[in-house]
Amino acid sequence: MIEQLITWDKELFLLLNSHHNSFWDFVMWWMSNKLVWIPVYAYFIYLIIKSYKKKSLIIIVFVALLITLTDQVSVHLFKEVFQRLRPCHDPSLASFVHIVHDKCGGQFSFVSSHAANYFGIALFLILFFGHRVRNFSWLVLLWVAGIGYSRIYLGVHFPGDVIGGALLGSFFGYIMARLCQVFLQATN
Repeated sequence: MIEQLITWDKELFLLLNSHHNSFWDFVMWWMSNKLVWIPVYAYFIYLIIKSYKKKSLIIIVFVALLITLTDQVSVHLFKEVFQRLRPCHDPSLASFVHIVHDKCGGQFSFVSSHAANYFGIALFLILFFGHRVRNFSWLVLLWVAGIGYSRIYLGVHFPGDVIGGALLGSFFGYIMARLCQVFLQATN
């Protein structure tokens, strides 16, 4: 069963990764760049401060803890344990993989740290602002789904890596948001 899932994952990867051109190479390269999103992060911080005033620092600390948690768990409890080669490092696929700017990343791919980090942030923020800001939930989910897809497009993750990272990040995003909400209520 696991072997069949791996085969399907590789086939889906090859299908998704094979559709590329110079325009999308440019877009997806920048979509995966964390620094490009600084204005979005600034907007999130603005929302937090505007909505929670003096308690905003508590929320920002919880977000920082969340990112640290998703990043470290995705690397140390997943990538280093499963040691699944990135598509661009997999000898059976390397010649078929489209990569951009000759960047392949580290050796292992499961789970995607990008997906874990961004989906964690997304779920955390949706639980705080999904009901306050019109279309917030859909826009944030579209944003992180685009980042997840960019990892496949760039040839550095299989779809299963992105899905696994999204699930891991969403789990921790939910847990940390609930803990933060309990902490905020306790400080009233």
